[in-house]
Amino acid sequence: MRPYIRQQSLELVMTFAVAGASGFVGRSLVEILVDKGHQVVALSRSPDHETSGARSLVVDIADETSTRLALSDVDTAYYLVHSMAGGGDFRQVDLQLATTFGRAAAGAGVDRIVYVGGLGDSPTSAHLASRHEVGAALGAAGVGVVELRAAVVFGPGSISFEMLRYLTERLPAMVCPRWVRTRIQPIALSDLLAYLVQAPGVAPGVYEIGGAESTTYRELISEYARVRGLRKRLIFDIPWLTPHLSSYWVDLVTPVDRTISHRLIESLVTEVVVVDPEPARRAFTVVPMGIGWALSAALDEQDDRVTRSMFSRRPGLLDGVYTVVATVGVPPGADDAVAQDLESIGGRFSWYGARVGWWVRVALGHLVGEDLRRGRDQALTVGAHVDWWRVARAEPGVLVLRSEGWMPGDAWLGYRVHDGMLHQVAAFRSRGVPGFLYWKLLDPIHRMAFAMMLHHRLRSANAEPSSSTTVGSGEPRVPL
Repeated sequence: MRPYIRQQSLELVMTFAVAGASGFVGRSLVEILVDKGHQVVALSRSPDHETSGARSLVVDIADETSTRLALSDVDTAYYLVHSMAGGGDFRQVDLQLATTFGRAAAGAGVDRIVYVGGLGDSPTSAHLASRHEVGAALGAAGVGVVELRAAVVFGPGSISFEMLRYLTERLPAMVCPRWVRTRIQPIALSDLLAYLVQAPGVAPGVYEIGGAESTTYRELISEYARVRGLRKRLIFDIPWLTPHLSSYWVDLVTPVDRTISHRLIESLVTEVVVVDPEPARRAFTVVPMGIGWALSAALDEQDDRVTRSMFSRRPGLLDGVYTVVATVGVPPGADDAVAQDLESIGGRFSWYGARVGWWVRVALGHLVGEDLRRGRDQALTVGAHVDWWRVARAEPGVLVLRSEGWMPGDAWLGYRVHDGMLHQVAAFRSRGVPGFLYWKLLDPIHRMAFAMMLHHRLRSANAEPSSSTTVGSGEPRVPL
């Protein structure tokens, strides 16, 4: 077995496997490892999962033979798998999967397994107890395990973060159970990723990691509201409201997967804070950020992710962002004309189509304090101002705009001409109750307006649609 090397001096190109590569931590980890020039095998149960630069494999971790083959020639394997979404006896399933993965890694000659477990001293909840059991099971076959024990991870896609987001955004006042006073030590996704990248270069063992501060769920709600620019939330404690009863309240307010959220809520009575920080301080060079910075970083990361993924987003609501997708066929030979038209954006309502609708939208915005003005910078480059937008992406045949100064929330508008099709994607991250109502009440109008805008793009480029327009916003796409 290769001796461990401190990560700051590690310049070797290594081969990593990431089990759970389709999860929110796994996706980001794969991207970082690929960017650093390593060979990465992305293991997932989803046949639709693909990661640029990595070799994607569909693997059932319960099958030891196929898992061992997938881990062939791998130096370090990251284990980011859990089965809470499957319901049933997830604790037993997780234990069996970890045992199988550990045996497969040993059989494939893997040097190290890196695992993200859970904080909590002698936890009573099934979720946290399972996290500890998995760490032990992974190393039972003899492979050295670096177990990073963490609490809530602040990042788009984290169930805990999404629960916090939806509750705070949608409820100006809330009745909360006694678990809102439980102490926790959340960590930013970027800090967790930094620990994960350094983990192959430290000695096997258990490392407790967390952000720079500990807090309570009550304080977290208030801090999220501050960072997001929301009014102060009113919180009323009801001591006799149990975690089980409060889970139904969470179901009512949030769209989070209730199978997972119920398991997490059961664990909220356990303090999850770092008890012994010294092993992690000695082994790693990471300096974690505080809570306010971590929340801001999570929102900024989502900004970047939405911008990058505009044309692969699916209609509907995902991680607090609503998406509407509209497509129409471009006549043969007209792609260049449509792409050139995209470069003429700005300075007039007529460019967008639905001119009257945009005039009304801007006028109403002024009534609530928005300062939406027409005009544009001369060069259409990333960062340039275009009316009430800033250019987030500008490539041949591709334009993505990010809203500036919108009261209801954050909006993106993207166009792409590709393979004889014109794609128009709108994304919206609501801010508070006004933003939520804005999107829900105007959804039918948005659908009609987006279809009109898409056809206007073709007319502006002197082209006629070669197929009907389809608009999707979470329901089956309907021809318009």
